[in-house]
Amino acid sequence: MADNAQNQSIALAHVRKNEEGKWKEHLLHEHLERVSYLAGQSASTFGSEDWARIAGLWHDLGKYREKFQQYIKSASGYDAEAHIEGTSGRVDHSTAGAIYAIEKLGLQGRILAYLIAGHHAGLPDWNNAESGQSLLSQRIKTGKQNGYLQEALDATPPAEILNQSHPQSLPPNGSLALWLRMLFSCLVDADFLDTEAFMDDKRSSLRSGYPSIAALKSAFDQHMVDKVANAKESAVNRIRAEVLRQCREKAELPSGLFSLTVPTGGGKTLSSVAFALNHAVRHGKNRVIYVIPYTSILEQTAEIFVGIFGAENVIEHHSNLDPDREDARSRLATENWDAPIIVTTNVQFFESLYAAKTSRCRKLHNIVNSVVVLDEAQLLPPEFLAPILHVMQDLANGYKVSFVLSTATQPAFSPRPKFTGLKNVCELMDDPERLYADLKRVEAELPDDFASPRTWESIAGELQQYQSVLCIVNSRKDCRELHGLMPKDTIHLSALMCGQHRSQVIAEIKQRLKDRIPTRVISTQLVEAGVDMDFPVVYRALAGLDAVAQAAGRCNREGMLTQPGKVVVFVPPKPAAPGLLRKAQQSGQEIMRLTNGDPLTRERFEAYFRHYYESLNSLDKANIVGLLDLHNQAEARRAEFNFRTAASNFRLIDEEGQTAVIVRYGESTRLIDALEKSQNMQPHERRGILRKLQRYTVNIREYESRKLLENREIQEMFPGIHIQNTDLLYHSQLGLLMSKDVVFDPTQSVA
Repeated sequence: MADNAQNQSIALAHVRKNEEGKWKEHLLHEHLERVSYLAGQSASTFGSEDWARIAGLWHDLGKYREKFQQYIKSASGYDAEAHIEGTSGRVDHSTAGAIYAIEKLGLQGRILAYLIAGHHAGLPDWNNAESGQSLLSQRIKTGKQNGYLQEALDATPPAEILNQSHPQSLPPNGSLALWLRMLFSCLVDADFLDTEAFMDDKRSSLRSGYPSIAALKSAFDQHMVDKVANAKESAVNRIRAEVLRQCREKAELPSGLFSLTVPTGGGKTLSSVAFALNHAVRHGKNRVIYVIPYTSILEQTAEIFVGIFGAENVIEHHSNLDPDREDARSRLATENWDAPIIVTTNVQFFESLYAAKTSRCRKLHNIVNSVVVLDEAQLLPPEFLAPILHVMQDLANGYKVSFVLSTATQPAFSPRPKFTGLKNVCELMDDPERLYADLKRVEAELPDDFASPRTWESIAGELQQYQSVLCIVNSRKDCRELHGLMPKDTIHLSALMCGQHRSQVIAEIKQRLKDRIPTRVISTQLVEAGVDMDFPVVYRALAGLDAVAQAAGRCNREGMLTQPGKVVVFVPPKPAAPGLLRKAQQSGQEIMRLTNGDPLTRERFEAYFRHYYESLNSLDKANIVGLLDLHNQAEARRAEFNFRTAASNFRLIDEEGQTAVIVRYGESTRLIDALEKSQNMQPHERRGILRKLQRYTVNIREYESRKLLENREIQEMFPGIHIQNTDLLYHSQLGLLMSKDVVFDPTQSVA
């Protein structure tokens, strides 16, 4: 052991053994000073360095308590004789600093108390009796009663740590709750980084060293030169080149909110990246964050970006990460988003902005001074639209974030009575209406009578008249029913097929179309965003107008037909499921019913989204705005926030009532066998197998999973982990079979 006797009176933050087996001490005052410096650096990007610096100095004041010093020495083995009388488990080391902040700085100290008290457990509620969670007000009261602060002060921390004046900087414009979460991000990331640098210097060395945004822009520009050189001469490609030119030109505009309104097939993805990179270089922004609604689209987009920028510079952050595609550096970057190009999902991005957990919050300060592209912006969850738009406006106004709303069907986000919306959104295209006219490649046929549903038999009969046709329906059940009426070579696509299965089938469809092989496809909505198919004829069951437009984007996509493509909207036998889909369908029907001429024009989308949003019960179903006082800033200045309750309520995907079943398809059988033998594995090894198996999961309703469990067709291998048990449960065309009335050939099942 190191000379422990002379260090007994020196407060420790952490201890570890080096490779030679000798003890290394992380002195507490050094840790506090370093965290203060790092947190202050991060917060300087939004003008709050003094707040973050004080939080860093006081976050671990409780570690000066004698009980904590005894605990760390005993628990680590640093001092085998150290013990804590009457205490078992961890020792509270965060409440003392929170109490000190309030006593020293009053209301300003309460802001700091949230950060300090929550830097391990997460941001707390102040005093929400309904939450059932640990409350900051109660923690402060209990800590005072137990003398936590006095015990820490008895150890005489350095005066230069304790003696701090009131912070002078003012919060950025916007929500105080967002500002506090930004400060929290700065603190917890600084704490993680300094602790990591001491505990694992090799891991720490993998961070940083990324190329500049300017260098990545050069790589992108070269890619586009090569792409244009190899592109066929066509009207569509000329329009795409013009869209790209305008995006590069408009990158000179000041930081703010932008819309990119380009019809499907107009090259939005690469043009939006061109704007983002040029805008970032022009305004000194730190990174580009590309936000996508679905993981299926994300993986395709990330693959494109990797080909342009290199895998080491593009970080995918979503639920379907494959450990074989990750390295240590990419896993580190997903923790705090310090890479230059981030590709993530709506769920990951917006839930993080309202999160309370340290692991999800520590990336937030790296969103500051970035360019965020929201791909398919019309798919932002409408029931959370109010808090989503609120945080976007605040990030643009106070944190130097530029947003690009990229879509063919621009939602109606402009402010109006009872709808805060987004203010000062600048359109990047000079003349979107002209683009819609120039990129018109289809003719839409609407029902003569919206009140008269068609039968599936009549739809199937029509579809069989075409050699190649895509039909998109509103549910997995509808997809199966219609597919069962079609010829055997018809392709089925739905979310009852696992992600790996869907990807392989989509690749097959694209290749068949490229090779001009007759191809009929029955699909759910999963093909409507980010899947670049090109059919001469597309049928679409009545739905929201944006869904109809996205379906039309799969028709004559490259404009190579001598006549316009054909898009047929039909009334299905049954309406869409109650809820958002039903209301979107009703709003779409109302707008199309009143349409004279082309229903897929820009002004129609504005009218549709206004009608749709007004039909909803709420654009903030979880009352996030109320919980965090986002509108009532005078009341919010009492600093009584319900962070944890808001975080638990802000769930863009409601996973309650859903069961994920791991199916047997392709490589998954080998992985399931490995999972069955994983009882003796380390937790991280089992997690690695489970992450690979995410590509082989199908989500079903709980009542459906109960039936399958009763019939022993699936089993719960581990708590919450359900595995396909019988070979005949998964079909090579249809995916997971749940209904006994589905007729299929057992020889087509996938083992």
